[in-house]
Amino acid sequence: MNKQSNTYTIIYIIVLAAIVGAALAFTSLSLRERQQQNADLDKMAQILASARLTPAKGDVAADFDKYIVGQFITNTAGEKTEGNAFDVNVDAQSKLKDSERKLPVFVCRLDDGSEKYILPVYGAGLWGPIWGYIAIDSDGATIYGAYFAHQGETPGLGAEIAKPPFSSQFEGKHIIKNGEFVPVAVVKAGQKPTGGEDYVDGVSGGTITSKGVASMLDNCLAPYRSFLKNLSNN
Repeated sequence: MNKQSNTYTIIYIIVLAAIVGAALAFTSLSLRERQQQNADLDKMAQILASARLTPAKGDVAADFDKYIVGQFITNTAGEKTEGNAFDVNVDAQSKLKDSERKLPVFVCRLDDGSEKYILPVYGAGLWGPIWGYIAIDSDGATIYGAYFAHQGETPGLGAEIAKPPFSSQFEGKHIIKNGEFVPVAVVKAGQKPTGGEDYVDGVSGGTITSKGVASMLDNCLAPYRSFLKNLSNN
């Protein structure tokens, strides 16, 4: 075959594309298990971070098994249901009606014996998804710790939600007041909400991302009302 012909060029490109495609597919399949393991470890570290725990790089799984002493799924009535909390797709669940959602709960027992109940949250920022975990004291009303992350918020602005100066503000805030669920408000620095709810300062220059956090907390924590009230009553 004439190597200078158009036919040869087309055949060469097709064969080359097939070989490269097959190699990429094989590599992807070979690494899929390791990629899933890394994703699971990252999720474990985020859950622990919400309870103010920072495991060493190689000890994430061990610390998760040590401190997370239970996990389950509840519904809006506060009743436990079947399923694995770790495998729940919180993004998908956050888009459903409250009554249809699977609500994961992770039970964390700290070294002093106190227990925290960690609830996942998922929402939208300015440029993409934001998510996090909220650790609640055993009274069902007080936030012990919070962790937030994002996919593509602006560095120095919306991306600041992932840093301690923002997330640490939630410590000690209340989401149950006078027996009623009241989400923590995220307001512009120097302002206060009018409803008497607890609040934190939003990120300077990251108004839309800050509003996204507030909306995420309201949307994802409100379905836990009954569960939280049960904790308070107990």
